[in-house]
Amino acid sequence: MNRTSTYQPGLAWFAALGSAWVFVLVTLGAFTTTIGAGMAFADWPLSNGSVNPHGWLDDIAMFAEHSHRLSGTTMGLITLVLAVWLHRTEQRAWLRSLGWWALGIVVVQGVLGGTRVLFDAMHVPGFEMSFGQMLRIPHGILAQVFVCLLFAIAAGVSRPWVENRGGTAGPLVRRLGWWCVALLFVQLTIAATMRHNYAGMAIPTFPFSTAEGAVLPGAWDYRVALQFAHRVMAAVLGVALAGYGHVLWREKSLAAPLRATSFLLIGLIAVQITLGAEIIWTARSVVVTTGHVVVGALTLAAVFVVTFFVHRDALEARAAKSA
Repeated sequence: MNRTSTYQPGLAWFAALGSAWVFVLVTLGAFTTTIGAGMAFADWPLSNGSVNPHGWLDDIAMFAEHSHRLSGTTMGLITLVLAVWLHRTEQRAWLRSLGWWALGIVVVQGVLGGTRVLFDAMHVPGFEMSFGQMLRIPHGILAQVFVCLLFAIAAGVSRPWVENRGGTAGPLVRRLGWWCVALLFVQLTIAATMRHNYAGMAIPTFPFSTAEGAVLPGAWDYRVALQFAHRVMAAVLGVALAGYGHVLWREKSLAAPLRATSFLLIGLIAVQITLGAEIIWTARSVVVTTGHVVVGALTLAAVFVVTFFVHRDALEARAAKSA
């Protein structure tokens, strides 16, 4: 096999396509969940026994769910091609491994999505949600891991990475980046749990937790706790990403385009917090709620890929030693 670590334009563009398509999948998944269309079809992998179910273009719930399934299948095919392409042409073992990990996760995601449908009616003693409904939570969390994997691959095969155009980051920038990624994963885990426990409006006022202007909720249950934790983490992330953006911008040893992403990170978290507030103020508008999920995933992807880039030298050095 002719393996190389030189820049491959075709591979780079295809990896970028995969990173873009995943947001089509995320958007359709978020929209399907927001309008409660996850059980528009009670069978899987077919939809009403067909790959082209009758009337799916005319019914919004059927359209949302079937489009989500079709986009997931497309994502699987893109990931398969990407994994094989990396395996056949890429010299770096860590990138080849990421390709196979991405393929494994997209398969698991498909199985989780299908199992969620097939076991929707299976009651679990002591829980309000059925077994199938519970699977929506790991399905949502694993989707974020998959997004990061695709962006790591796209970064690793890009021209700036291969030609080492990003510059060198100091330990503070590298450390803060991973802390922000970790905080975002915690927040998105809380968000997925909250969303699938129907806790998005558990506290119906914002920015305060009661109509009287109290910071803490007047009464507590697990849904209120999830909603409040989500708000607290949003505040923590606002501070953390503002700090990360500031440190990133001041890191003169980094290339100007990489430093300039600091404004993107701060802008994304500002938009995300605004959308979160709008969900409460609009009583969970479908457009706003779907946008909040998508921007959340985009924020994670942006912070992750910037952090991944500032670790480029260390990652490649370790890979060279183990080669």
